[in-house]
Amino acid sequence: MRTRAPTAPSPEAAALLSGLNRPSRRTVLRGLVAATALAATGCGMPGTRQDPAACRGADVSSTDRKLAVSNWPLYIDVDEDDEAKRPTLDEFVTRTGIQVTYQEDVNDNNEFFGKIRNQLSTCQAIDRDIIVLTDWMAARMIRLGWVQPLRMDKMPNVEANLLPSLRGRPWDKKTEYAVPWQTGLAGIAFNGNVAREVRSVEELLTRPDLKGKVTCLSEMRDTMGLIMGSMGHDPSNFTEDQFDDALTRLQRAVDSGQIRRFTGNDYAQDLAKGDIAACVAWSGDVIQLNFEDEKIEFVTPDSGVMLWSDNMEVPNRATHQGNAEAFMNYYYEPAVAAELAAYVNYICPVVGAQDEMANIDPELAENELIFPSEDTLSSAKVFMALNEAEERIYEQRFQQVIGA
Repeated sequence: MRTRAPTAPSPEAAALLSGLNRPSRRTVLRGLVAATALAATGCGMPGTRQDPAACRGADVSSTDRKLAVSNWPLYIDVDEDDEAKRPTLDEFVTRTGIQVTYQEDVNDNNEFFGKIRNQLSTCQAIDRDIIVLTDWMAARMIRLGWVQPLRMDKMPNVEANLLPSLRGRPWDKKTEYAVPWQTGLAGIAFNGNVAREVRSVEELLTRPDLKGKVTCLSEMRDTMGLIMGSMGHDPSNFTEDQFDDALTRLQRAVDSGQIRRFTGNDYAQDLAKGDIAACVAWSGDVIQLNFEDEKIEFVTPDSGVMLWSDNMEVPNRATHQGNAEAFMNYYYEPAVAAELAAYVNYICPVVGAQDEMANIDPELAENELIFPSEDTLSSAKVFMALNEAEERIYEQRFQQVIGA
């Protein structure tokens, strides 16, 4: 799978590339908390729209060399000999003199949205200059007018080095509001110690030898996107009937006992132990597991993979936008991006980082799950952007099926 000759990426992929002793961030925390998801998407309006121009804070970056960042846990490189040190971040501080308050407090998109909603909906500051959110939540923030437009002339590295496949995303066509931090794939993983290879979503949901040994993600967009793709529906452009068609397929797998449960934060450990044989999984997690056991593999299903990005945005009323843009620009230096990717093991969004990775870890430089070929990307889809009503309806229906 990882040595196929490259082909031109599909239009969708071209538009949207929106070890156990070193656990990946998504292994630990990326899953949805069902009650939080329903509270955020199922009850009432998510927030009051604002005009970013009317909610702009005074930028004091030139005189106040500070920056407050909210990111996901375990999503930045750490010195293996001293976990208090973050090499790339420490170098940024040394180089620029900007003192960074780096908070790992984005545990779940909906949960974090709930923390900041009251302030941003009333045009108040949240005391952060950068927040990192997954595409669909980043898109919601843009739709609500809660984030500031970025100045690309202040970020020449982003302008020059952002992967072409990450430009022109439908919800941020001009890369005006969001800069990708890392990107990843959702596909299938299997443990070759307890099961033969799983090549398709249909196999995952029906193969008798896997019954009761399968888990799916509680992240709707990944699980439902893969199922819709397997049924010939386009996850990036589907109808309500097509969503319901896939949901019925998922319900059958639940009712038959094929799916053991839905997970957010613990499938990787179960897969490593062989407690489950196969699952819907995130690419970075499987790289980590494969370091420990080569029989644990990530598979691109015949019908394709789901693609996501986590994105840096500057919230309204931030007072250090200039420092925030310097931070984004720094992490788009290929050598810095490679050092970060060598630790977090997700898809690197920076052109030139693969060549730099060869100096750090030649094996990782050839890893399709960090530097995917055009062939891999040609099968990638991003879940369709939803409006508020669609989010509420689809999330509620999904939660009912998974028993949340």
